[in-house]
Amino acid sequence: MIVGGGAAGLMCALVAGQRGRRVIVIESANRVGKKILMSGGGRCNFTNTGTTPENFLSANPHFCKSALARYTPMHFIELVERHRIAYHEKELGQLFCDESSKQIVAMLLAECAAVGVTIHTNCAIDSIHKTDSGFLIRTNAAEFAAPALVIASGGLSIPSMGASGFGYEIARQFGHTVLPTRAGLVPLTLSGTHLERWQDLSGVALPIEARCATQSFRGAMLITHRGISGPAILQISSYWQPRDALTIDLLPDIDARAVLREQQTLRSSAELKTILAEWLPKRFAQRLCETSLSNRPLKQYREAECVQIAADLKNWPIVASGTEGYRTAEVTLGGVDTDELSSTTMQSRRVPGLYFIGEVVDVTGHLGGYNFQWAWASGHAAGCAV
Repeated sequence: MIVGGGAAGLMCALVAGQRGRRVIVIESANRVGKKILMSGGGRCNFTNTGTTPENFLSANPHFCKSALARYTPMHFIELVERHRIAYHEKELGQLFCDESSKQIVAMLLAECAAVGVTIHTNCAIDSIHKTDSGFLIRTNAAEFAAPALVIASGGLSIPSMGASGFGYEIARQFGHTVLPTRAGLVPLTLSGTHLERWQDLSGVALPIEARCATQSFRGAMLITHRGISGPAILQISSYWQPRDALTIDLLPDIDARAVLREQQTLRSSAELKTILAEWLPKRFAQRLCETSLSNRPLKQYREAECVQIAADLKNWPIVASGTEGYRTAEVTLGGVDTDELSSTTMQSRRVPGLYFIGEVVDVTGHLGGYNFQWAWASGHAAGCAV
């Protein structure tokens, strides 16, 4: 019995079915694979060819190693190619469907159907009890008895897609520790003066490097009417927490001091905002000069001022007030404590026959297909063992 018809649940179902197990999937939504369908702008960033354990956050960074090693991106790519689904690499190993994420869901459903997996949608669970022979699951449709139960119900991110804390409730019911959860891969919000300075530039984007503590990520930053987003910000959001210092390199790969020195010689009468607009969006450069720097002809800046401007451009401090929360978060950080699970099988160390896979577990990937790869790998691990 598998609770949850998402990526991890369907992978577990088809693998267990291929081993001759009788598999039933229970999904509370009206269809399976909803997050697959909406991912990657409808084209599903289904894996990343550069996946390593270092691309994941967990209280136990070693836990994910076994599953990831046994089911690699190439294994999933072979499945995709067998179903003749055309795909392309967007950047940094990120693989997307050429056409539609519907193809990935159809592929998983076809694989499940081929091995006799039964899927029940619109099936809400009323209760789960441990019995001498396994588990008794009462739903709004029927009662099910099974010797093994796999929880693949996901996390709290994007509640509009049906996300809930159900998996955490079941974990606690059976004596498992659930580590604190929070939104990950999520836009950051600004407030007060910080928001007033930038919100009318909503839609402006620029390449940056975001830094928080010892972590840094390169990519685009997008100004929104609530704060900042874009790939680099989503990545750093999984590490940032309220009151953490967050800095932005507005000119990655550019020696800002050298550029200013050169321009002082070549174009000494040009204003700072004019020079910066050659590397930054014009409106952003102007606002930056109005609020954080200054704006005078370059010849009027002393050496010490240029040094400070260059430092500010390379370490622009931005004060985030929070995140947009689970409403727009791509993933949920935290979850079922991996110390109480087998890294090989995903089985509970507390309750024989109980498994946890996918996002409900305290393993969270970076942006770029890594969370799907964890879903495939953890689902495969449980499917091979259940």
